[in-house]
Amino acid sequence: MDERAIAAQVPRLRRYAAALAGNLSDADDLVQDCIEKALANRHTLRDVTRLGGWLLSILHNLHVSGLRWRRRRGPEVPVEDLANDLALSAAPADRAEVRDFVRAFNQLSEEHRAVLLLTGLEGLSYREAAEVLGVPMGTVMSRLARARERLRVLLDGGAEQAVRRIK
Repeated sequence: MDERAIAAQVPRLRRYAAALAGNLSDADDLVQDCIEKALANRHTLRDVTRLGGWLLSILHNLHVSGLRWRRRRGPEVPVEDLANDLALSAAPADRAEVRDFVRAFNQLSEEHRAVLLLTGLEGLSYREAAEVLGVPMGTVMSRLARARERLRVLLDGGAEQAVRRIK
């Protein structure tokens, strides 16, 4: 495995990291940590054709470790994060829908967000997502079904609340 193969995966890693972290600054830090760890442990990759999944697994595990660390440390919301808010990056006419989606998506559990991101955003197969997450394929399928349903309910509930506010 050479550095060029890893560099070719950076856009994919950055996209997944941005969706997990919710802002580009943290996503870039996550990708950098992922690449650093991958380069330090490149000898552990047995099949070079599985580089993409291997890197996504490292990135996912780093993200989960970071979440655990932040949970122990307590909540913190830097003002700079507001500049990278996904809802604020949409056109003014679409912001309400994007904001509703982001809020609903953020209410999902970490497991549900991860499976939606890997299969929906990254286009991984159920098998590939299962390998990245380190769970059986059936678990990916059931989490995905529950995540989609929960997201649907949250989005429908948000629309109903908006109608109630108008009336």
